Formats: sequence, structure tokens, C-alpha cells
Amino acid sequence: MEKNQSDKQLNSITLLNQMASDPYYLFHFLAFFSYIPVRCSASHVLSPPFSSYLLHREIQAVVAFSLLTAIKMVRKETWEAFIADTLFFAKIFLFGIALVVDYHLALWYSLVFLVVYTLTQQPPYQGIGATLQLTPLQLEALLTDGNTSRFWLVEYRELSSSTCVQTSRVFPELSITYSNKNLSFGVVDLGLFPNTAEKFGISLGSSDKLPKYILFENGVEITRFPEMDFEAKTSTFTMTK
Repeated sequence: MEKNQSDKQLNSITLLNQMASDPYYLFHFLAFFSYIPVRCSASHVLSPPFSSYLLHREIQAVVAFSLLTAIKMVRKETWEAFIADTLFFAKIFLFGIALVVDYHLALWYSLVFLVVYTLTQQPPYQGIGATLQLTPLQLEALLTDGNTSRFWLVEYRELSSSTCVQTSRVFPELSITYSNKNLSFGVVDLGLFPNTAEKFGISLGSSDKLPKYILFENGVEITRFPEMDFEAKTSTFTMTK
């Protein structure tokens, strides 16, 4: 139990360090907190009635944001998904408040968030658990080698996909729990090896189809999740641990 608590504390410290150093989190932090000096400087030129009205709207925004954050904290399984949703809601509320102050300020924040979105990307979970980061050749060699595990569960992902980033914690954590001599876990990054996607019937044109999980038994595919859609329809699925 003490080990689990220390692991949780270590994960929290790692996450905080990443949030303080990664450009994605750092730029969002600077954008959000830039409202404080803007608000302080604007308070000197705003009329008392409008200042009171603005304060009322700010309180409403903070309460609504806190409620949404609490709901997402309960419903989301990973910190990456929770942080992504929290930042999204924060952008909406900040834009709304800026629009109350002045539409020029709202346009400025829209431009800032567009630049952040263009230049940065949310980092995935850095832990690998008991998974193996594989190239296509390594995967093929492992699947054809009779001396390895009977079952291989392989995650095909592309870290440019927000869904893959937000679920990047799930597979390593599952590998720690279920990895044994008969079941091994592997990861193939289709962003690095896009030609591999066609070989396994994975469409890179549909970001909602990733990540894809394929279970191999003795080198032969026996099932996959989500299942292949032969009618080329957009299939929606809920990714849970």
C-alpha cells in the first residue's frame, strides 16, 4: 500500500514537472494568467456599474467551470483526458469573459489559442509499463518466433491524434496488471511507420479509428478493437480501461 501511495505521489510530481516545462501547458498557463493584469488595468477605466456586472459574470464563470471540472474529474479515466477537457472549458469561459470586457480582447485570445493549437501538442503519457515499443520488423519477428508469448496484444496509435494522447496512459497501466509469460503487450506508432497501417487494415484517414488494438495468438490475428467497419461507416466507440 505504501508503494502504491509513493507511485501516485511520483506520478503527480512527474505530471506537475511536465506541466511546468512542456510548451503546451506553459503557453496555456501564460495565456490564462495574462487575464489577471488585463483585468487589473481595465478596472481603472471601467465604470462602477460595469465593473460590478463584470465581477458577477466572472463569479458565474468560475462556478460553472468548477462544476464542469468536478464532473469531468469523476468521469474521465486518465489525467490526459481530464486536462484536455479542462483546458477546453477554460478557453470557452475565458473567451466569454473577454467578450464581456471588449470584443477586441476576445479576438486577441482567439488568436493566442489558435497559435498555441498550431505550434504545440498535448504530450502523451511518458510511462511504458510492461509494453514494448516496436517497429514493424520487430513485431513481425516476435509474432513468427515460437519462443515468445502465445498471445500478443498490440496497440496501433498515432500520437498526432488527440484520442491516442488522451488514452496513452491506459495501455501501459493494463500491461503492468496483466502481462505474463503467455500474454505480452506491444505498441506500434503509426505516425512513425504509416505504411504498416494498410498491412493490418487500419485507416489513417479516420482519426476516430485510432488507437486500434489487435490480439494475436501464435502470430495470427484473432480479434481487434474497435472492429473493422467493412461498410466504411464512421464507428463511434467509448474507450475505457
